[in-house]
Amino acid sequence: MNPSAPRNLLAQETSPYLLQHADNPVNWRPWNDAALAAARAEDKPILLSIGYSACHWCHVMAHESFEDPATAEVMNSLFINIKVDREERPDLDKIYQLAHQVLAGRGGGWPLTVFITPHDLVPYFAGTYFPDTPRYGMPSFREVLRQVAGFYREQPDEIAKQSTQLMSVMDSLGAPVPAEGVINPAPFDIARNQLGHLYDPQNGGFGQAPKFPHPTHLERLFRHWAAMSSSGHADRPALEMAVTTLTKMADGGVYDQLGGGFYRYSVDEEWMIPHFEKMLYDNGPLLALYARAWQITRNPLFLRITHETAQWTLREMQAPAGGYYATLDADSEGQEGKYYAWTPDDVRAVLDDVEYPVVAQRYGLDRPPNFEHHWHLHVFQGLRALAATFAKTPEEVLKIVDDARPKLLAAREQRIRPGRDEKILTGWNGLMIKGLAVAGRLLDQPAYLASAERALDFIRTQLWRDGRLLAAYKDGRARFNAYLDDYAFLIDGILELLQARWRDGDLDFAVALSDTLLAHYQDHQHGGFFFTADDHEALIHRPKPYSDEATPAGNGVAAQVLGRLGHLLNDQRYLAAAAGTLQAAWTTLSDLPYAHNSLLAALEDQLYPPQLIVLRGESGPLKIWQARAGRFYAPRRYTLAIPNDARTLPGALAERSARGAVTAYVCTGTECSAPISELNALEAELGKTEVVA
Repeated sequence: MNPSAPRNLLAQETSPYLLQHADNPVNWRPWNDAALAAARAEDKPILLSIGYSACHWCHVMAHESFEDPATAEVMNSLFINIKVDREERPDLDKIYQLAHQVLAGRGGGWPLTVFITPHDLVPYFAGTYFPDTPRYGMPSFREVLRQVAGFYREQPDEIAKQSTQLMSVMDSLGAPVPAEGVINPAPFDIARNQLGHLYDPQNGGFGQAPKFPHPTHLERLFRHWAAMSSSGHADRPALEMAVTTLTKMADGGVYDQLGGGFYRYSVDEEWMIPHFEKMLYDNGPLLALYARAWQITRNPLFLRITHETAQWTLREMQAPAGGYYATLDADSEGQEGKYYAWTPDDVRAVLDDVEYPVVAQRYGLDRPPNFEHHWHLHVFQGLRALAATFAKTPEEVLKIVDDARPKLLAAREQRIRPGRDEKILTGWNGLMIKGLAVAGRLLDQPAYLASAERALDFIRTQLWRDGRLLAAYKDGRARFNAYLDDYAFLIDGILELLQARWRDGDLDFAVALSDTLLAHYQDHQHGGFFFTADDHEALIHRPKPYSDEATPAGNGVAAQVLGRLGHLLNDQRYLAAAAGTLQAAWTTLSDLPYAHNSLLAALEDQLYPPQLIVLRGESGPLKIWQARAGRFYAPRRYTLAIPNDARTLPGALAERSARGAVTAYVCTGTECSAPISELNALEAELGKTEVVA
């Protein structure tokens, strides 16, 4: 290679995904001004490759093509090659995934492979994974490279025409026209019916394989059940759909039966075999969901799953400095799922003669292998069936299984572990802070709350600079302007943590974040919030996402938290921003309600103002009152228990003082009851809005 020729420039990046490609013979560049300028100067199209470190098919394409010198030579000759970590740059990912959807007529995924004209950065061809040789009905990647480069040279007028059409479609999809008229509750019942049609009554979940957890769908069913029950029109099937799905997932291979935590999704309809990566952004919402499922049902299975997922987070995902890491890889030793799979002999070597037969039937080791000639643990036999087989009580069987699990986990931990992406992402940390705050409060686990506090303190110390958030932290470097999700998810996490315990300064931080959100992300003309700030890098499109994806929609969460803060602090700016978001999103929300569950939660608060409870008093009795307020599922209730020695209370909270051991202030919207100083009187007030399964 000519030593003066361009070379791979990824070695100085912080992203583990980019660093995985730093030794490729491809002359990769990060997305920056220098790379874009080089493409313009050389008049070469850009090959943009977007992925993330735990992505299995990203690894496959890397091994087949990006590590191949012959393929790299074609790429280097014909393109300026840019590699992007979608977890660091979700703005680029959202834009070019949408472009792929328009160009290809179907959804995208990772790796995302996009070919872009250098002068306007508009894509003219896009795909996902391409094989190194023709198969799966697809041409080889090298063939694609030559054809796409030739099209750029030979058909500039056709590309320009297509680019104009593409941008017109993207603009129309990305900015629906705000609705005129009054919002109404019709989308609640429509969403419930849509979820009912998608529901799999045999296996739980929604749709066919591959099956994703969809925590926002399940939360919507819980909220719908609670709303209908409190109005005297019980919808028991809505509750049963959510409970069945959570049970099937907990017993399935999509849940790590030994170490806790959930994998990304199931490749089959029965939740048996997962895609083995573990994502922080899945486990935060699922942790909160299982804690609430236990609150509703008192099912011990949900209690166990909540504890095990929280403990997995503390054990494997929290950095010593406090923040939570992003992902665990699906692969180890070059094979997906190798770390998690077993043979019967592996298990028999660890367990005694009493444990093995029970565990074998429990997890299917007495059946044919279910994963590449190995066994991935999936619950096949319930405790009662095992009790009948082995002439024991269900409690005795459960003890045998529980005694065996740590032995198997210890043996598994001797294997070569999957890689861990140790980026600390602000928004994903917000999701896990919320999950641990909910679990810590409902299960009375101070360790979970302490973990969430450490993460919040890390973000405030390392990723909050001059009144602005940064999005990612790795190797001592905080980088990238934060996105809408970072602000919305973090505010949500802070509010949940405050509901679990009061700490001076946290509400002030939530207010500062909210003010920045209004100042730099709000669409002051049409309502709602853009994904990027007003001073962000200029890109070909500025998304304003309303629908839930793998994570809740930032606009939905922003509307929820701003509405709650507006009521709590009597701040009309926040209330107006929440209402404006719903108005801006109303057309798309009404068209497909079940895909907008985060916005539906905000709509509930808009139409039926939340119940806000402020408790003031002495720490000991205060905890008793706080526990009572959180005993039953009440999704439209928000409770703050503020001790007498709290300092600098903002706004209307400063007026809420104790008038005895404990005083409760109960408000719904702008209407407040008289201060309550007797616990039995609070019981009576709470009972008006609570439902019991």
